[in-house]
Amino acid sequence: MAKKLLVIGHVWPEPKTTAAGSRMLQLLETFISFGYEITFVSTAAKTGFSLDLTSLGITEATITLNHSSFDDFLVKLKPDMVIFDRFMVEEQFGWRVAEFAPKALRILNTEDLHSLRKAREEAVKKEREFTLDQWKNHPMTLREASSIYRSDINLLISPYEMDLLEQELNIPKALLFHLPFMVDPISPETVQQWPSFEERSDFVCIGNGKHAPNMDSIKLLKNTIWPLIRKELPRANLYIYGAYLPQMVKDMHHSKTGFHVKGWAENVGEVLQKHRSLLAPLRFGAGIKGKLLDAMIHGIPSVTTSIGSEGMHVGLPWNGTVTDDWDAFAQSAIQLYQHEENWTAAQGNGIVLINSLYQKEILQNQLIIHLNEATEHLTDHRNRNFIGRLLHHETLTSTKYLAKWIEEKHRK
Repeated sequence: MAKKLLVIGHVWPEPKTTAAGSRMLQLLETFISFGYEITFVSTAAKTGFSLDLTSLGITEATITLNHSSFDDFLVKLKPDMVIFDRFMVEEQFGWRVAEFAPKALRILNTEDLHSLRKAREEAVKKEREFTLDQWKNHPMTLREASSIYRSDINLLISPYEMDLLEQELNIPKALLFHLPFMVDPISPETVQQWPSFEERSDFVCIGNGKHAPNMDSIKLLKNTIWPLIRKELPRANLYIYGAYLPQMVKDMHHSKTGFHVKGWAENVGEVLQKHRSLLAPLRFGAGIKGKLLDAMIHGIPSVTTSIGSEGMHVGLPWNGTVTDDWDAFAQSAIQLYQHEENWTAAQGNGIVLINSLYQKEILQNQLIIHLNEATEHLTDHRNRNFIGRLLHHETLTSTKYLAKWIEEKHRK
């Protein structure tokens, strides 16, 4: 009999618009390959970009927040494993899973450390240098760390964030599992099919308009970096792609200066393979960046920041240039654009990174071994996690009764 996996989504997956959507699709496909019977639920409304999960053989259901109908749903489903998509979902439904499906392995898919991204964003907006103390004292960090402790396994996409949780917050390594994006290796045959240096032209920037780091990057390109590049490359163009781009970004379109706002790209691969360099001047963020991984997958070198490349290359040479100085950023983009030898070397670095750090088959094998071990020794694992049990007793007791109070209030 197939094991049952319940995934509680923060939103319905949109793999063609967000890196988080791509990540969720990779997870779902992985558990399908493991033979799991999957049910995906969410309180969110679907959009025109939401993936039809039923086409993958996944059961879909809508659930209600702060309502006992979810308890009945759990009792009937009897899941062997539950994945919470981001810590906010664990806060809302973790106590219900613990009470009504106590034997289910509870997994938190962090996506990235939301608290780290938020603390960095606030530092940028206040024009002050970011420090780890700001992050450790941020109220969202307390919430996120509590959620991590309450979960049996936490999937971390970035090795930097793994180290951060272990070294700065002393979270036990037994609760953490590094699982980056999982992709197929790049073969020599694939490389031969890529457009050459000469066949590519212009620059590209891609990012979801609902994601604050992307919006900050586009403004930075428009006002600071692109004028520097355009001054030396007067015939070059920069194309901005992304779903949900706000009107503020659409108004930046200015063809005379080579700044073109295009909107959503249905086929990211086709877009990236047309262009010669990807620009991602990210000043804040967390996790690892889907756009930069996509760049490597499609053979386009990138210029980014230390935040952009964080956790993505683990000491190996980058797929282009990493710099936090905007003059140097522009000059690096210009150099990559003009010199085929440098460009080809950068492209090669990207191939090495994909094949060394992100191979799907290797990562899936590591994951299934870890899940089997955790399931086999779940009672001992939970007994060793005293802080997690304490937080379930204290924090979730209050959350539980608040939820029940809200439910009762809605009935009146």
